[in-house]
Amino acid sequence: MSNEKKVPKLRFPGFTDAWEQRKLSECASFLTGNGLNWNDISDEGNKECILYGNLYTDYGMIADKVIYKTNAEINNPVYSEFGDVLIPASDTTPTGLARATSIEKSGVLLGGDINIVRPNEGINGSCLSLILNANKKKLIRLIKGTTVRHIHNSDIKDIVITLPKNVAEQVEISTYFKQIDNFITLQQRKCENLKKLKKGLLQKMFPKNGSNFPELRFPGFTDAWEQRKLSECASFLTGNGLNWNDISDEGNKECILYGNLYTDYGMIADKVIYKTNAEINNPVYSEFGDVLIPASDTTPTGLARATSIEKSGVLLGGDINIVRPNEGINGSCLSLILNANKKKLIRLIKGTTVRHIHNSDIKDIVITLPKNVAEQVEISTYFKQIDNFITLQQRKLESLKQLKKGFLQQMFV
Repeated sequence: MSNEKKVPKLRFPGFTDAWEQRKLSECASFLTGNGLNWNDISDEGNKECILYGNLYTDYGMIADKVIYKTNAEINNPVYSEFGDVLIPASDTTPTGLARATSIEKSGVLLGGDINIVRPNEGINGSCLSLILNANKKKLIRLIKGTTVRHIHNSDIKDIVITLPKNVAEQVEISTYFKQIDNFITLQQRKCENLKKLKKGLLQKMFPKNGSNFPELRFPGFTDAWEQRKLSECASFLTGNGLNWNDISDEGNKECILYGNLYTDYGMIADKVIYKTNAEINNPVYSEFGDVLIPASDTTPTGLARATSIEKSGVLLGGDINIVRPNEGINGSCLSLILNANKKKLIRLIKGTTVRHIHNSDIKDIVITLPKNVAEQVEISTYFKQIDNFITLQQRKLESLKQLKKGFLQQMFV
């Protein structure tokens, strides 16, 4: 292979040498973790520890903090050295195993089913982890098994990797990716904090425990809210037809399937994602402000949700309860009220394996809402602004993740 092929597309200034190809066994020694299970985890533990399952859920490509602790006494314990690269040894999916995490901490107790790749002198462990993640297809090809998949040190050791000869370049690369990870972590926290803020406001801006006044309110509104049955505020319809095979990128009619309500829409929606060309017998179309509640799911919390659709003429599929607000009722405010009172919805759900809730169950729910439609509109407008800000921050988060993914492909051979 020519030197030209051993140079990444993107590189830090000052580094010009060709990278070198080496078997992983030439760069590291190999160990396996031992013992530990979830019952060994303790908030009062005095030893930091990592179980193999943590590598899927709690750690990325480089980790300098450890989440869990234990007091367990393990026979033949195995502890990390700074820069060890950890690869889980078993999972139910190939992509679950095709991951590596460098642990930038010594003395962490490492549980069973963890392959430990311990870098030799002159090899930066975090750069080695990044190289393995950039070449995860090589890991995937080595995975064995059907129901439960496995990969072991004996499979990994002969992987051929390409890495910088200069350890300073290795360190520069790993430092750069740690900085990107820090930006991603900060952005994730921002998104989570905004979601918590929204959840808190949902509880404080709608009355609870039989009160007719919310804790938080916009200036200028002082009247008591009124308690009414949902059937006094709306009429009820159900959607009809449609399944996933009816969805088409070239469709000329916007549509919503009941399953979309779990995955694609929040409490208020003013854009529709999917389209169809399907011709439905007795089609049902939305009116601006309709509140949509899915009629079936496998979990009660899945059904305890409402989405107002601020669009007319959207084709609504089967298994959708449609709550159509009467004049003087703002649909988006009504959706927020139902979401703030989801416990009332949960109590009405029937079924075991597949759960159901229907208009006939919903209509007698008692809700508390502002008499003044201007206050209803003010509330729904405020929550839409929060949603827009959350969406903006989530897009920034996704852009950072895509940036990291792109650099991973371009900064390694």
